[in-house]
Amino acid sequence: MELASAHLHKGQVPWGGLLLTASLLASWSPPTTGQVTIEAMPPQVAEDNDVLLLVHNLTQRLASFAWFKENTISTNNEITRFVTATNETITGPAYSGREIIYRNGSLLIQRVTKNYMGVYILEMTDERYRRTEATVQFHVYQPLSKPTLKVTNTTVKELDSVTLTCVLNDIGANIRWLFNSQSLQLTERMTLSQNDSILRIDPIKREDAGEYQCEISNPVSVEISNSIKMDVLFDPTQGGLSGGAIAGIVIGAVAGVALIAGLAYFLYSRKSGGGSDQRDLTEHKPSTSNHNRAPSDNSPNKVDDVAYTVLNFNAQQPNQPTSAPSSPRSTETVYSEVKKK
Repeated sequence: MELASAHLHKGQVPWGGLLLTASLLASWSPPTTGQVTIEAMPPQVAEDNDVLLLVHNLTQRLASFAWFKENTISTNNEITRFVTATNETITGPAYSGREIIYRNGSLLIQRVTKNYMGVYILEMTDERYRRTEATVQFHVYQPLSKPTLKVTNTTVKELDSVTLTCVLNDIGANIRWLFNSQSLQLTERMTLSQNDSILRIDPIKREDAGEYQCEISNPVSVEISNSIKMDVLFDPTQGGLSGGAIAGIVIGAVAGVALIAGLAYFLYSRKSGGGSDQRDLTEHKPSTSNHNRAPSDNSPNKVDDVAYTVLNFNAQQPNQPTSAPSSPRSTETVYSEVKKK
């Protein structure tokens, strides 16, 4: 049975044994690889730490199982093998002395380095020499060293520019910027470059003053740099408005005041001029008791009505006392009599 299976694998089955091989294949239902799973604990390993390749659901009876490095099964890649019948462990060419195999199929690798990172294959052989495989993979990372934060100037004027640089020795680490111990919220004035290791703020404002740090991380470690306090000096020449805007505001204010003053003068002049004209020219009729003492219509001595027109010259001067002489003066009222025809 083993021989027929081996010949079938190599493609060297003679025509005489074709019917026997076909019957064996028809009656054989190999176990699915989904029944056995392998978990790397942890999947992200720091250098010089241990990793356990833990096998789950290994319930079928096996004659042996073996671990291989890389993604192909070959004699040169074999790490170690465990034979169930004899309870024997056999090491292979890829064995480094840091691997330990257990009866449940799991493999412990001690003090790993980056050379141990990659894919591992577990090959399982049952008592009828049928083979199944399961794979697992893990990554190895180097612990990070503390980065150093540098800055062009710790005291800058408002609206100047500043550049901060996160100096690190670890390639591939993620970089995050901190402002006052919180994650920095980037604005349109901030730009990152060279894999986020350089932060430039242009222009800088007073709200940017505070403590800055850079944080680097990978799946196995996190390190934070020294802190740098940034001071932003207020520039009195920068009031928030441009010179053109300030000039426009001043010109508009002056024009508004001038317009209001002109309108007020116009209204005052119109009002005072109308009052003077009204005082200078006054037209009225004198009292009938003093000037219209003509006989009635039935009187034989009927005379025509007399209309009086009163002209007041120089009326703005004060009235003279009643005891003054009655001689005509420029300030007296002159009556002219016009007789109707």
